[in-house]
Amino acid sequence: MMSMTSHNLDFGRSVLDLVACGCSSSASIHRSSVRKIAMTGSRKSNRDCGARRLVCCRQNLARCRVYSTKTPETLLNEVGQIPPAVLNLKEKSRSPISLANIFEVVAEDLQTLNQNLKSIVGAENPVLMSAAEQIFGAGGKRLRPALVFLVSRATAELVGLKELTTKHRRLAEIIEMIHTASLIHDDVLDESDMRRGQETVHQLYGTRVAVLAGDFMFAQSSWYLANLENLEVIKLISQVIKDFASGEIKQASSLFDCDLELEEYLIKSYYKTASLIAASTKGAAIFSGVDGSLSKQMYEYGRNLGLSFQIVDDILDFTQSAEQLGKPAASDLAKGNLTAPVIFALEKEPKLREIIESEFCETGSLDEAIKLVKTSGGIEKAQELAKEKANLAIHNLHCLPRSPFRVALEDMVMFNLERFV
Repeated sequence: MMSMTSHNLDFGRSVLDLVACGCSSSASIHRSSVRKIAMTGSRKSNRDCGARRLVCCRQNLARCRVYSTKTPETLLNEVGQIPPAVLNLKEKSRSPISLANIFEVVAEDLQTLNQNLKSIVGAENPVLMSAAEQIFGAGGKRLRPALVFLVSRATAELVGLKELTTKHRRLAEIIEMIHTASLIHDDVLDESDMRRGQETVHQLYGTRVAVLAGDFMFAQSSWYLANLENLEVIKLISQVIKDFASGEIKQASSLFDCDLELEEYLIKSYYKTASLIAASTKGAAIFSGVDGSLSKQMYEYGRNLGLSFQIVDDILDFTQSAEQLGKPAASDLAKGNLTAPVIFALEKEPKLREIIESEFCETGSLDEAIKLVKTSGGIEKAQELAKEKANLAIHNLHCLPRSPFRVALEDMVMFNLERFV
């Protein structure tokens, strides 16, 4: 398990276990142009390409090697150097990115997944099936299985696989089941009545059924995981389930704690969010049979993307309405769960500490705390942190050859950042 007590890290301003891709230049490439080029096999001059600048990567994988041999459990305890910036959200020539466009290259894979999800949960208990249908049908983005499919196809090309294997597809289903089980349990722990604009499982069926439904899905996913018969992936995904519990315990033990440090927040965010995404992307690469150094970079991509996603989610908790969020705004702060915007705001606003430590006992104190977070620069600093993690995620993709699937993985990073633009 990763250490929770290290106090000399600077997660927001450093990169962990970087890759040397052998790149010596950068190219100016437009998103839509890249997708067309990759799909048709045609090559156009860089003069025809648009404004976004991405650091190029030679496709010779022999030039791409990982300096670290650390296990996933120790990755958050190492500090390196941040790579050159590659993101530019203010680029006027770029149109907004949508998940529909990102998922287009794996649309058939996702359609098959949606058809399989309910059937693999099992029909032994009608109540559990009803609970599963409630959460599966609640408009989820299917982001994690989409990442499995994108990395699977991007890495399969490297080893000459024409089609995804059964193990690739089963992994995507397992990942979504684990994610769904964690959401059911999270809603119970957080006493949330709404998710994605719909009533939660425990609200509809009671806490007992919700807990059992989550347990059942964890158990069922573990059974399918064991049947993959790949010890490395089994260990990887099993660690994720352990991380979920560690994250919840860490969060519960630090409620209303104004001395919570940024690295502790990031470790908690890794446990609760990034761990599953990192395992998803690495597991996909493992089943493609690519070199171990490349699968490690896919893990790093998932970890950095997951951290960036969590930071953005925590920003939106302050900047969006309850209708947009599908839950009450600033709900984390109200419960004493201090996130990146609050941690940064506490550096500037002593009064915010007083309000939080009082646990919002006075009428209007929560609204005052929200205002202080917004006016102190906490949100802006959290945005910078999210961009830094996103930049690292883009950097982790440089070992992949240019393809529609790599472009989609890059667009996923940009889509996340555009949520707060």
